[in-house]
Amino acid sequence: MRFLRSLLYMIWLIVTVVPYAVLVVTLSLVLRGTRLYRFTLGWVHLSVWGARHLCGIRSRITGMENLPDGPVILLAKHQSAWETLAFPLIMPRPLAYVFKRELLYVPFFGWALGRLDMVHIDRSKRAEAFRRVERQGKRILEQGNWIIMFPEGTRTARGMKGEYRSGGARLAIATGAWVVPIAVTSARCWPRQAFIKTPGVVDVSIGKPLSPEGRQPAELMAEVEQWIEAEMRRLDPQAYAHASH
Repeated sequence: MRFLRSLLYMIWLIVTVVPYAVLVVTLSLVLRGTRLYRFTLGWVHLSVWGARHLCGIRSRITGMENLPDGPVILLAKHQSAWETLAFPLIMPRPLAYVFKRELLYVPFFGWALGRLDMVHIDRSKRAEAFRRVERQGKRILEQGNWIIMFPEGTRTARGMKGEYRSGGARLAIATGAWVVPIAVTSARCWPRQAFIKTPGVVDVSIGKPLSPEGRQPAELMAEVEQWIEAEMRRLDPQAYAHASH
């Protein structure tokens, strides 16, 4: 049954993304920025709706009161594609993702993604990539939008931890934006690189904002890492008990 539901969800994503992507690329000839972003949220709603009703993946969100009113850089745990779809619906401001440029070559989805005001980078050229993130990040934050980054750089398996990189902290210090750490347990339902999804609840826990004022990148990122990993163990203790074993 899980296989059938997952297959139906994959079909749902493909059937809905193709016409939406064509519309986004077409509309981008006359619409850009926030107005085009708002239009794309229609497909995001369909994707999250499909995950809930076809695969039984629900969400439980805590800490919304921690989101400040002002420039923000969200630094989140990354376990699956679920959070990339859900965060634009959760957050009160338009989001700009920092992502690897290879995603631009994904048919339809990547083509539409490339028309949005986001930051795509070449991860093999770190110095150049950060200059691009800093330059575009300042502009995006000044427009009132928020930036979201996954400090581990890629999806991690349930109960595991990747290397936290300091790019998000460096950007926060350069721009003066608040840093908000986020823990997400999406791998309970949507494991990394897995086709089959499992019904259940994804916990999203939003931490208190951290000021970059007077901080060093390594120090700030260490605090982000400590909070996220401790919160992950609180939200999903079974996964970490298994990993320790």
